[in-house]
Amino acid sequence: MRRRFLLVGLWVATTAVAVVVGVLAVSTVGATIRDRGPVGDEVVQDLSAPTAVPSPQGPAIGDEVSGEWGTFAVECRDTYAYGVAARPDSEAGWRVVSWEKGPDDDVDAIFSDGRNSVDLEVFCNRGRPALAEIERNTLGDD
Repeated sequence: MRRRFLLVGLWVATTAVAVVVGVLAVSTVGATIRDRGPVGDEVVQDLSAPTAVPSPQGPAIGDEVSGEWGTFAVECRDTYAYGVAARPDSEAGWRVVSWEKGPDDDVDAIFSDGRNSVDLEVFCNRGRPALAEIERNTLGDD
């Protein structure tokens, strides 16, 4: 009987540890898992900016992300991002592979020059477009 209580106690303790580890893992990276943009301090925030949350009926605030690949124009209305336009630098050989129009919590654009690709992800931070990630890839020869 004593051995049975010991085994049940060990099982309860192991289960509790597993649940705690799972909850911590999901709460730490949960936003990334749910595709909700960056988590924590991955994006530097301007703390001097006003902290008022924009109204969904408020004006659209737009910005562009530009680089050697071209330009991705994004607009925010509250927390919803809208891809407005993706313009490649055609003279340098870049083209748009795909881009999201939204509305969504983030929008993406993929540019390619045949040898390289650039994947941009933009979300709305306090109602303003913010670059979440630039992923650069070298494409194979096939």
